Amino acid sequence: MAFGRARRILIAGGGIGGLAAALALQRKGFEPVVLERADSLRDGGAGLHIWTNGVLALAHLGLADKVLEVAPVQQTAHFTTWRGDVLGAWPVGDFVERYGAPTIAVERSVLHGVLRDALEGSPLRTGAEVVSFDQDSDGVTVRFADGGSERGDLLIGADGIHGAVRDHLFGPARNIFSGYIAWRGRAPMEHADIPPGTFNAVFGPGTRFTYYDVAPGLVHWMSVANGAPGGRDGAGVREMLLGRHRGWAGPVADILRATPEEWILRGDVEGRKPERAWGKGRVTLLGDAAHPITFNIGQGACQALEDALVLAEHLERGGSDPVAALRRYEDERRRRTAGLQRVAWWIGKMGAVENPLLIRAREAFMRKNWNTKAFQAAEKDQVAYGTRWAGPRRTHAA
Repeated sequence: MAFGRARRILIAGGGIGGLAAALALQRKGFEPVVLERADSLRDGGAGLHIWTNGVLALAHLGLADKVLEVAPVQQTAHFTTWRGDVLGAWPVGDFVERYGAPTIAVERSVLHGVLRDALEGSPLRTGAEVVSFDQDSDGVTVRFADGGSERGDLLIGADGIHGAVRDHLFGPARNIFSGYIAWRGRAPMEHADIPPGTFNAVFGPGTRFTYYDVAPGLVHWMSVANGAPGGRDGAGVREMLLGRHRGWAGPVADILRATPEEWILRGDVEGRKPERAWGKGRVTLLGDAAHPITFNIGQGACQALEDALVLAEHLERGGSDPVAALRRYEDERRRRTAGLQRVAWWIGKMGAVENPLLIRAREAFMRKNWNTKAFQAAEKDQVAYGTRWAGPRRTHAA
């Protein structure tokens, strides 16, 4: 292999995207160094919906079977009203036959741990908050909040939607508040209405509730409601959520009651318009730092995994011109992710409507189109891309 001067690659951010990039680069013979700002490597406490394209990416890294030891395989994604009326049902279990891998749900901490444990050696440096960098014709020097520094051949900004690498490249990001807030939690429970492989997105007036099991006896949920940014919750947040969803069909109230209040997290939902540039010189971006995708289509982690693989492929093929390889990676991934950013934003706006007439219009639209045009578009635009990494067909059992 010919790498020219690009061998030691610095990665700002130790999340899903940063660790996946480090692993993909290691598998290509590079020497990644993950720079994580926290004093210990964070793994988060939320759940992730990983579509088949994301599972195919994990399989390419050799990790899908490990994740599937815990992660429930989904057969049908259900969409209902808060009254319990059916709006749509997507047979995502059919993707195993068509693409060789399932759609799953998993705890973020589980996926994070699998990626971390697969890394060789000690490529992780914690307590390393990147605040700026300088680059020249031979490499990049990053500077940390504590005054230290690190030198590498390239720098990958995988430090999230508020990442310092992106802001140092292009100036402060123009992130956009969506108009709604997400409360997330985990309920240690078993329930007759939540069999293994459950996924249900429930639509109400100006609010939604999504739930799915992420491991045996553990249910991840999210309550979304319109509101102003910057709020904080005190004691009683669980009771507030129970009041919001009082009278909702199904196990919504049971899920909330089973959730320890200290396991409930609140976060403003932000996005950003697709950007024309992700990098300059020896620096590029990955994951939410490059293309924040709101949760509405379950593709945030999937796209970070895809980014990692495509980046490693282009750098391996780039030979002695790693800068050109970074630009080719950016060109390919911008085309892939821009449409997903827009679709996720639009679905979020559709889910946030409060006007009764608009709610009826939404329900009529979903009943007519969700099982046909919407599902076909999701498969074509989200899932099918993963076939670029599909090897011999393997059927993963639930």
